[in-house]
Amino acid sequence: MKYILLFFLTTILLTTQAQNENPAENVVITSNKNKTGVGTEINGQLLVNVSPKDALKFKTKGFVSYRDFGAKGDGKTDDIDAIAATHAYANQQAYAVKIADEGTYYISGKDRTVYVRTHTDFGKASFIIDDTQVENNKAAVFEVSSTKMPFKLETVSKLKRNQEKIDVKLPGTCLITAINSNVKHYIRFGLNQNNGASQTDIFVADKNGNVDKNAPIIWDFDQITEMKALPIDEDILNITGGHFTTIANKEESKYNYYSRNITIKRSNVVVDGIEHRITGEGEHGAPYGGFINVTDCAYVSVKNTVLTGHKTYVTIGSAGKPVSMGTYDILAGRALNVSFVNCSQTNDINDRTYWGILGSNYCKNLLYDQCTLSRFDAHMGVANATIRNSTLGHMGINAIGSGTFLVENSTIRGPSLINLRSDYGSTWQGEFIIRNCKFVPSGGRPTSASLIGGANSSKHDFGYVCYMPEKIRIENLEIDDSNTIADYKGPAIFANFNPQMTDDSYKEEFPYIKTREVILRNVSTASGKPLRISDNTFMFKDVKVIYE
Repeated sequence: MKYILLFFLTTILLTTQAQNENPAENVVITSNKNKTGVGTEINGQLLVNVSPKDALKFKTKGFVSYRDFGAKGDGKTDDIDAIAATHAYANQQAYAVKIADEGTYYISGKDRTVYVRTHTDFGKASFIIDDTQVENNKAAVFEVSSTKMPFKLETVSKLKRNQEKIDVKLPGTCLITAINSNVKHYIRFGLNQNNGASQTDIFVADKNGNVDKNAPIIWDFDQITEMKALPIDEDILNITGGHFTTIANKEESKYNYYSRNITIKRSNVVVDGIEHRITGEGEHGAPYGGFINVTDCAYVSVKNTVLTGHKTYVTIGSAGKPVSMGTYDILAGRALNVSFVNCSQTNDINDRTYWGILGSNYCKNLLYDQCTLSRFDAHMGVANATIRNSTLGHMGINAIGSGTFLVENSTIRGPSLINLRSDYGSTWQGEFIIRNCKFVPSGGRPTSASLIGGANSSKHDFGYVCYMPEKIRIENLEIDDSNTIADYKGPAIFANFNPQMTDDSYKEEFPYIKTREVILRNVSTASGKPLRISDNTFMFKDVKVIYE
């Protein structure tokens, strides 16, 4: 037995004595007779040594904890290096990370990202993320990532909308990103105007190139300037527990987004039971790009999670005028099949001093289920979205995109039941289905209610043809318009999208394709006033309204 143990320890020593260096993590792991410990080089590289005795102990229990690598958990000592070392060793050995204690782990503004590639249970531990002095505000605190690496695809030169297959052989199911830098979409209009973003699409394809029909290709690409594939992890990675508090930054209120967060860049991840709170917000501060940031991945579920809306600040937009500055606690970008289930926020969802909780770009199949949050928002498009069994607060539902938008068994307290973002053309190429819902316009403040909000003058080129939903089906909708403005005429289906379009003399430079039909069934109003088409009856004169 003695010789077997000696052989085992010698094997550990020989296999890890040579420096095990992971450039992405900026860490070197060794195993020698010295005590288990963590140090740093002048260049910031993390040095981790695990003694053979501790290596055997960790192997026996199958997981590691922060205190195993010297973390204090006293809420004062900077534990970021010990936390990073713990995960680096867990990643190397494929061990879980479990925090069994209820300590408070202080994380300074040091430029150190913790790479998470194994199951992690933060348990009942607390974490203080101090953003008052940050070396690199673009670096995540925790990055949930894959060992799989993306690779270029250079044989596909074109794509067509709803194309069912691409002519490639892949090592397995992959997340595909296609870009044409010669075409600009989402040419923003208004106070945050810009010159647009390169045409982009994301989709999933299997090893034979078959495209997942549930997240179809949504654009025609005449050419592709860049295409990459990221193999999708088949196993589910679980991130659970933990109470996180961010001490907010004190910077000027300018668009310098902080990414001091948990970034998820791996597919098939479940985040369960995390809490995030914010303290120290003052009269000014730089915005945040999501405490939970889901990007370049697919099949991610965030559930039983409590988040916090950020204070709204004012800055100067690209048009040179003051604008409210968006800052998020949830962000999703270039992500497919992302769900938020039983999520809520610590502050009042109807308090307009706090910015809306979620922003998203280039996503497909987003879901809110059993959520109580201040906002759902799809900036640069979403293909298919569902909100059910939820309550949305003062910023309500804002979106542009395509496919089917389903809202059911929910209460919406925003300015509109669904607002089509005017800065991106108020476009939705597809249909809306709204059923078994309650709409409280502007949270009950005096207002003139409209179900579908938006604006498009047809004078701005957004980089694509703009559509209103081709079909809108509304079933069993209760409109609480009991508190309204003087001379209230009753709720309108459509807001006045273009007050200048009052007769045939108005010429659209960039035609806006109007809704074909609206199907209504069992729509009631607290005011007793009937539902109208719009204040702009001319613009919507060709819309067919069907009462069932």
